Order: sequence, then C-alpha cells, then structure tokens
Amino acid sequence: TFIGKTQLETTYVLPERKVPATKPKTFDISGYDVTQYIVDQNHRAIIAPIKAKELVSMEGISNQAIFAFNVRGPLGKTGVNKDIARSITEKNKHKLFPLFHNGITIVAESVNRTEDAIEVKNYYVVNGCQSLNSLFSNQRHITDDLRILTKFIQASPTSPLSEMITRFSNNQNGVKARDFKSNNQIQIRLQNEIRQNYGGEYFFEIKRGEDAGDLTVISNEVAGQYLMAFDLKTPWATHRKYQIFEDKHSDLFGRPSVTADRLILCHVISMAIENSVKSIKNVLFAKYVLTKFFILYVIRLIFENEKGSCEIINSPQEFIRDPIARLSFIFAIGKLLTEIITDLNAEINQLGEDFDYRGKLRDEEWCKKLANEIASTHYKLVTRNRLESFTVLYENELKSLSQ
Repeated sequence: TFIGKTQLETTYVLPERKVPATKPKTFDISGYDVTQYIVDQNHRAIIAPIKAKELVSMEGISNQAIFAFNVRGPLGKTGVNKDIARSITEKNKHKLFPLFHNGITIVAESVNRTEDAIEVKNYYVVNGCQSLNSLFSNQRHITDDLRILTKFIQASPTSPLSEMITRFSNNQNGVKARDFKSNNQIQIRLQNEIRQNYGGEYFFEIKRGEDAGDLTVISNEVAGQYLMAFDLKTPWATHRKYQIFEDKHSDLFGRPSVTADRLILCHVISMAIENSVKSIKNVLFAKYVLTKFFILYVIRLIFENEKGSCEIINSPQEFIRDPIARLSFIFAIGKLLTEIITDLNAEINQLGEDFDYRGKLRDEEWCKKLANEIASTHYKLVTRNRLESFTVLYENELKSLSQ
C-alpha cells in the first residue's frame, strides 16, 4: 500500500511522551559526606542524604510529571505506603530514616556538585515514586532531621541507559511485567492515540496509579485480554495475564491493526457483554471472568461469518468514533447478544448446575466447539431469513437514531 506525505503527516501518532522540562533545582549538602561515581565525561552518579523538605519541593510532584519515566504511578494506601506514611509521622525516627529506607533515584540531564550543594537540571524520579508521594502528602510532619539517601544520575531521561536504570532499579518484589512496559513505545503510542481521538471519554492506563481524572479507564492489561480473545481468538488463555506483557506482547499490541479504535471497539463490546451475562441462567458460569472473553470470541466468529460485518474487524473507526454510530453499534450488539445468550443457555443447561465451568472455559477444544456451534447456528438462521444479520441490525439502529 502506497502512503503519501499528507496521509503520513495527518495520521502519525507519536510513540513518546510530551513531558515539559523541569527548572533547575538545588539541594543543600553542607556538612555531609557525598559519594561520587564517574562513568565517563557524560555519565556519573552522586549519592547524598538530602533533606525531605527539599525533595518534596521539587517541581512536578503534584501533577505527577516528575514520575513520567517511572514504571508506576502512586499506588495509594498499600501496606508498604501506609508503613512509610506512619514512619514519617513519627518524628523520633526521622534521623534513622536513611538506615531503613532504600532511597530514591533521580535521573537528570545535568548534575553539578559544589562543596555545599548539588544542582540538577531537567530531572525525573525513576525510583521512589511511592516514597516521594507519601512524603509530599505528609509534608506537615517533616522535620529538618528527615533526610533521604538520594542517587542523582547524570544521563538523558529518554536514553536507553536511563531506561536500563529504571528497569534494574525497580526490579524488586511487587513490580509486575506490566510495569516494565509502561515506557514501551507501542503502549505510549496507543495512549496518545486514545487521548487524541477519545480524550474526552476514555483514558488508556499503561502505568498503575496514573491519574485518569473522571474519564473511563481502560487498562492495558484488560486491553490485552480483549485482544487475546477477539484478535488472537484464544479466550481460553485470557487468565494467563502474565503473558500479555511477556511473550505475547508483540503478538497482541505490535500488529498494525491494533489502534485506539480497535481497543475502544473491544471495550464497547465487552461492556455490552457485562450487561448481558446477567441473563445467563447458570449464575456461577455467568460470573466467571473468562465467560466474558468467551462471548467476545463468539462475536468475533459471527462477524467473520457475515460478509458485511467483516468491515467491523477491518475498519472499527467507522463504527466507533462517531457518537451516533457508536450508540447504534451498542444497541445492535445488545440485540445480537440476546440471541447468543439464548443459545448459550440452551447448551449450558444440558451440562447441569455443577459442571466444571472453570475447566471448560480453559479448555481450547471445548471453547472452539461451543463457539463455532453458536456462530454457525446464528449464520444458518440469518441465511434462512429467520434472524436479521448484524449489519442489518446496525443499519436499522443508525437510521432510527439519525432521524
């Protein structure tokens, strides 16, 4: 496919964050020993006990911009964060803080040291987000005795070296594979694209703890499950979430067809499924999380069987971007789901109340057989004019809402 300059310029989405540069910041180290490690002319590290009062005055904590390159955002009141907050309020422990706290790591484009001060320019915290947020939230309790061991590293925050520093310094218990993909170019591009096309409605969360405001959040972990069921057509594997950001990451997110429109399409269908599973008579089967992804897989097969509905798979933007088109799509999906749930109830009822639904929904052969039976039955009824195709359902809804 030939793509010209105009199309490239108007459709290109940046795979990088737009982060404003920070103002220079100076930290007082008078009276304290400082450790310095020089790698070469452009890279070095300085470790020093820095006043917590000076750390919480750094630019970008309140709006979280200073953590742009950290693998996670603030995680709220976790057990560890509660312990940190508790130790901050106990002023008799402030002098002991460097003995039990691991410290924070700051990467800056420029790190300069004098006898009494360290000055950094264009700086970001790549390790210590939870601690710094706890300090910021409890700064009324901070005294001059509370110092944090801080490692200042001179390196470009966007360089491969900075990425390696971030990864290795965060390689500890409690950090998930998902966290290490929070600075991945594919994930950033998708976040930027959703912000660009759906910024008033949806927020694509690629970093745990990100502030989404009042927008509807779609996490990249759930999005990976959507794509696993809808695109890769393997709903029986969606419980293995660790694969999403490890060996399956490129297969799931790295394909040209994976765009903001595709993710919103899958999300819209999944929300309709969540409303419809209430009609499944087997309550345990209805509540099991893999059921939703199984039905998403069934819908994909139905779209593939219908000639007109293939356009939904190939060009989701035509059905999702425009609010009227999206609402029409949602109404049509609701009617399609009524038929699917009816067939699903008939099949599940034959298995009895106590059948092993967990095992069945993780069984590739069982899932394929049942999904294909439901999709084939629907196709036969459509070709015999006993049911309306999804394309007709959608066009009727669109016509009704457009009048």
